[in-house]
Amino acid sequence: MYEQVSHSLLNKILDKLKPEIRKRDLRHFYTRLGANFYAIYSLSHNLYGQRDDFESQMVKLVEVMAAQYITRDSALKELDRVREQEHNWFLSQEWVGMALYANGFADNLQGLKSRLSYFQELGINMVHVLPILECPKEASDGGYAVSNFHDVDERIGTLEEVQSLAKALRKRNILLTLDVVVNHTSDEHEWASRARAGEQKYQDYYYIFDNRDIPNMFEETMPEIFPESAPGNFTFDDAMDKWVMTVFNSYQWDLNYSNPEVFIEMLDIILFWANQGADIVRLDAVAFLWKKIGTTCQNEREAHLILQLMKDCCQVTAPGVLFIAEAIVAPVEIAKYFGEDAIIAKECEIAYNATFMALMWDAVATKNTKLLNQGILSLPDKLDRATWLNYVRCHDDIGLGFDDADIVQAGYHPYAHRRFLVDYFTGVFDDSPARGQPFGRNDKTGDARISGSLASLVGLEVALESGDNEHVQQCIDLILLLHSMVLSFGGIPLLYYGDEIGTLNDCSFVDDSSKAHDNRWMHRPKIDWKKAGLRKQRGSVEQRIFEGLQKMIAVRKSTPAFADYNNRELIETGNPHLFVFMRSNPFLPSDNVLVAGNFDDSPQSLTLSDLSNRGHFEYSQLQDLYSGESPTQFKDQLVIPPYRFYWLIDRGL
Repeated sequence: MYEQVSHSLLNKILDKLKPEIRKRDLRHFYTRLGANFYAIYSLSHNLYGQRDDFESQMVKLVEVMAAQYITRDSALKELDRVREQEHNWFLSQEWVGMALYANGFADNLQGLKSRLSYFQELGINMVHVLPILECPKEASDGGYAVSNFHDVDERIGTLEEVQSLAKALRKRNILLTLDVVVNHTSDEHEWASRARAGEQKYQDYYYIFDNRDIPNMFEETMPEIFPESAPGNFTFDDAMDKWVMTVFNSYQWDLNYSNPEVFIEMLDIILFWANQGADIVRLDAVAFLWKKIGTTCQNEREAHLILQLMKDCCQVTAPGVLFIAEAIVAPVEIAKYFGEDAIIAKECEIAYNATFMALMWDAVATKNTKLLNQGILSLPDKLDRATWLNYVRCHDDIGLGFDDADIVQAGYHPYAHRRFLVDYFTGVFDDSPARGQPFGRNDKTGDARISGSLASLVGLEVALESGDNEHVQQCIDLILLLHSMVLSFGGIPLLYYGDEIGTLNDCSFVDDSSKAHDNRWMHRPKIDWKKAGLRKQRGSVEQRIFEGLQKMIAVRKSTPAFADYNNRELIETGNPHLFVFMRSNPFLPSDNVLVAGNFDDSPQSLTLSDLSNRGHFEYSQLQDLYSGESPTQFKDQLVIPPYRFYWLIDRGL
C-alpha cells in the first residue's frame, strides 16, 4: 500500500543505509520492503512513535533486515520464492511433525543427523528440535534460559552442525523447526551481565526497579507461573541492588519490548536462525511480551502488535519461514495469535491447539466426550491461511485450561472436576491406572498441572507390570485412538519423540541436580535404541504402536480431506462416549471422511441414518480408510469397539 508519510520516511531510510548495503543488488528485498513498509511503519509508530529516536531506530531496523537478507543462502532464497508462489503449502495433509530433544533422541546433533531415516520410516517430514542454544548447565529451564542466542550449547553440537543438519533435512524434504525464546534471557546472558555492571543501555533491556513500589503494583494482578519453585514475579539482584522482573524463574529476566532496541535485537536473532536453515521458528512465551500494571501481563494488545511487526519484517527478509506461536492460553485468546480481522496470518501461521490436547485427556479420564465436544464447539475459528499444531503430548506439562463455562455446560463443577483430573492422572483416584505426577501445584488456588509420558498416563506402565495382556492391548488402542484424532482433526499433527514406541516415565532425572526439582523431565526421555529396535519384532508393544502410527500417517497423507481448509464439521451424535466429525475435500465436496472415536471401554453405537438424513453422509458401502475393513453394522447402527476409531468413506459413491 502506498502512503505518503511512510514512504517519505522509507526514502530517507534508504538514503541513510550503510554503503555496504546500498551498493548490493537487493531487488527482491526492496520489492518486499516497499510492499510491507506501510504496515512496518504503522506498527512501529504505534509502539515506538512517541520516542525522539524513532527515525534512527527505523534505520537500524531496515539495516538489520537488509544485512540478514544479504547473508541468506541462495538455496534458501529460492525456497522463499517457491513458497511465495505456493502460499498455502503448509496447509497440506502431507505434513506430519515430531518434537524432540536432540540429546534425548540421539545424544547430539550429529547423532540426530545419522537417524534421519527413522523419520522417513515412520512418515515424519517436520522435525522440531527443542531448544539447542547455549544455556547455563544448572539453570537452563530445559533450554529456555538462553545465555547466547547466536551459538549452540556445546553439549548438543555446533552451529556448523545445525547448518549441516538443515541441508540434510532439505534433501529429504523434511522441515526443520527451531526455537527462539523471545520473552526472556538467562541472567547469565551478556545483556544481563552488562546490566549488572551498571550499563544503563542494557538495564533498559529489562524491567529493573530500584525498590518494590512498582513490582508490588504489578504483583496485585499478575499470576504466578511456577508457584512451587519460583513464587512471585520479581527477583532481587544483589549486584545491582535492584529488583528484576522474572516471570518464569529467578534466573530468567524478562525483556522490555517497550524499548525498540530490544525488538530490533530479537528480530535480528530470529532472522539469524532463519538463515541457519530453519523452515519454521517457534516463538516461545509470546503471550507475555508486553507488561502493563493492572493486568495479568498476558495477551496484551501490544504483544500482538509486536508479533505482527516481527512477521512483516520476516516476510521481507525470509518470506518462506513460518512462525509458531507458543501461547498456551485460554481458548478465547489463542486464535488471536494468528492475527485478528484478517484472512492470512498477520502474526503466526501456526499455533498450538493446547485446548484440544487437554480436552482429549479429559475424555480419557472420564471415558466420555461431553466436555470434549463442548470445548471444541467453543474453540474460535482459525484464519483461512493459518493452521493448528495438534498434539497428544509434548515436552511440557498438561495444563487444564478449559473454559469454566464449558465445564459447567458439560455438567461438572470446575474446581472439583479439575481436582478429579489431577487425582486421576497422578494415580490418587481409585482404580486409576495412570502414573503421572502433579506439577506446578498452587496451594493458594488449588490448581495443578500434570507430568508424565503418554504411555504411563494411559496406563501402559501399570499394564506391563501386571502382565495383563488384555490391558496392554487396551492401552495401545487408546494411544492409537488419541493419535488418530490429531492426525485427522485438521492442522499439522505433532508427535512427541518416544511416544511412537510406547516410552514410559523416566524417573532417573532425580539423580541430576540440574533437573531434580522439575518433574517434567520424567517425560523428556533418553531414547533406548535397543528398545526402539523392537519396533521390528512382531507382536511387541513397540511394533504394535509404531506400525499403527506408520500406517495412520501414510493414510493421512493420501487423504485430501485431511488438509486444513476450515473443512471440519463437528457432529452431535447423542452418544456421550463418541467424538465424531466430518472432514470434506475442499476441491471435491462429495469426497467426505467421517471420523469417529470411542473413548469408552465398552462398544458404542452410532446411528448413521441420523447423519444421512441431515445431509452429512451416505452409508451404503462403508469402509475404514485405516484398516481397510467394513465396520460392523446392525441395520443403521455402526458399532465402534472400545478405544477404537474409524476414518470412514462410502465406497458406494
